[in-house]
Amino acid sequence: MCVFEYIYFARPDSVLEGMSVHKFRENAGRWLARQLPTDADIVAAVPDSGVDAALGYSKESKIPYDLVFTKSKYIGRTFIQNTQNKRKKLVALKLNPLKDSIKDKKIVLIDDSIVRGTTLANLVKTLRKAGAKEVHLRIASPAFIDICYFGTDIDDKNSLIANGRSVEEIRKIIGADSLEYLSIENLKEIVKDCNMEDFCMGCFTGKYPIEVPKEIKKDRFEEKISK
Repeated sequence: MCVFEYIYFARPDSVLEGMSVHKFRENAGRWLARQLPTDADIVAAVPDSGVDAALGYSKESKIPYDLVFTKSKYIGRTFIQNTQNKRKKLVALKLNPLKDSIKDKKIVLIDDSIVRGTTLANLVKTLRKAGAKEVHLRIASPAFIDICYFGTDIDDKNSLIANGRSVEEIRKIIGADSLEYLSIENLKEIVKDCNMEDFCMGCFTGKYPIEVPKEIKKDRFEEKISK
């Protein structure tokens, strides 16, 4: 099984290989709080992807959880759009700031992953415009550095913001005051409670359990009908 099912795709009320997905994500947030303790006024989530981990971070750090964004129910995952322009437009429509919760606050913002960085760069800008003093970004998975061949539609690892960049370089691009990913070691600690000996972590390590294609082509359904 790909560990990304727990981190990204599965519903929080699912149980995979004997472990609650909600508990898995909450534990990821707890580990993040232990990895890099941070002085902040509130812990917040990128809805809905970061909510479970943000609750775990809040419980572990004793920093109160609060809402900083409202979410449109009519816009899904933005990373799957096939152009950068579309992704930026949808991000702007999808999440709106709650200014009273944001103004003059030091915020720990939690999300499940960073793919291209489009969403989070825009959200950090939005928080700053709404008056946030500081924005500390915490990611409830390791850095996404390579292609996932088992469920995530990324055909070129050069599209991934973490491919070939340091954490500090990514932090500067996104504009956060600090950035921390869940470590591979702590991810392995979390999956110890699952009823499996091995999980695929290829998108985080570049090492896959089976031989993978040398070349990935875009799906034919993304081409124009005339072709």
